[in-house]
Amino acid sequence: MGEVKSISKAIAARLKLARETAGLSQGQVAKKLAMHRPTVSEIEAGNRKVSAEELVEFSKLYGVSISWLTVTDSEESQFSNARIQLAAREMSKIKPEDLDKLLRILRTLKTEEK
Repeated sequence: MGEVKSISKAIAARLKLARETAGLSQGQVAKKLAMHRPTVSEIEAGNRKVSAEELVEFSKLYGVSISWLTVTDSEESQFSNARIQLAAREMSKIKPEDLDKLLRILRTLKTEEK
């Protein structure tokens, strides 16, 4: 039973991360998916199971694959990797000149850390 709870929490965390990365509020998601906002909140908290049909809708809305949402390895390094994947997906959507600016900023931040 504990493993099922762990899987639910991992999916919930991915759903929340994908929503935040998509720049949507829980209220906006609820409206777009014809849900109540507390339902979205309960799903993201891992207190309510998400159906297969709902996963499809979340996947479409957030622009992520269902398999990404349902990966259940809950190790912190995997969660961090998921954030990197989402960041890369978002960066692929920006104009080339803006991407160049962003890369310069990242190099500057990396240099400042040293």
